Amino acid sequence: MEAAQSEYRVEALARGLRILSAFSEQRAALPLKRIAELTEIPLPTAFRLVATLEAEGFVERLPSGEYQPGPGVLTLGFAALQGNDLVDTAQAPLRKLAADTGQSVNLGALHGDQVLYLARIRNEARLVTSNVQVGSLLPAAVTSMGKLLLAELPKVELDELLRHMRFERRWGPNAPRTAGALRSRLTAVRKQGWSSQDEELTIGLRSIAGPVRGPDGAVVAAVNIAVPASELTLAKLVSSMRAPLLHACADISRRLGAPAA
Repeated sequence: MEAAQSEYRVEALARGLRILSAFSEQRAALPLKRIAELTEIPLPTAFRLVATLEAEGFVERLPSGEYQPGPGVLTLGFAALQGNDLVDTAQAPLRKLAADTGQSVNLGALHGDQVLYLARIRNEARLVTSNVQVGSLLPAAVTSMGKLLLAELPKVELDELLRHMRFERRWGPNAPRTAGALRSRLTAVRKQGWSSQDEELTIGLRSIAGPVRGPDGAVVAAVNIAVPASELTLAKLVSSMRAPLLHACADISRRLGAPAA
């Protein structure tokens, strides 16, 4: 099977996709040289590929000379998300959870070492992370949904991610600073079945996350409730929000066909 996949692989297309994958929430715009470094594509080749992507509308060049994802990427991304059965299935429970708690709620899935936001219901009055939207990517290591999803990975996959994970100084004050520190937190998450983050992503934000399971019982996504740190302590967040959160997660899981707990 691997030989067949190799036979049909189009290297130029693969490299183009690597270029698109270099962009993220933290790397919204990149100069050509940085794109080449991140993708390990020779600069002349990266130049030709970026020029092609620009001509097709998948990247656009800013006045600064940097590049950012273009309308073509956004169109594909939103089309995929809107047609996602998980997102459709989760809508009613997510809206009920947001109404019951009065807080912003999110649905996310793991994408490498980041969390991809699949759905978001915002409480504008209490919004802390206004720049997060459907399609955003945030580092899994410092988000409640990300840590929950990382904790569910098979050991081999988790070890591989941790081996290459970078621990950014610009993260929040309580962020894990080493792979060992993160691994300890994931062990606790795995035991309790839910996750939280307390100003790990950024100052002023706390959240709690629960698992969404698919038909085979495996965790396929996560739901979180995000609150301003000035409004609720972590202990109060857990005591007041955990039960409705886990109920919503169980409701979504049931609708997806997950076996009864």
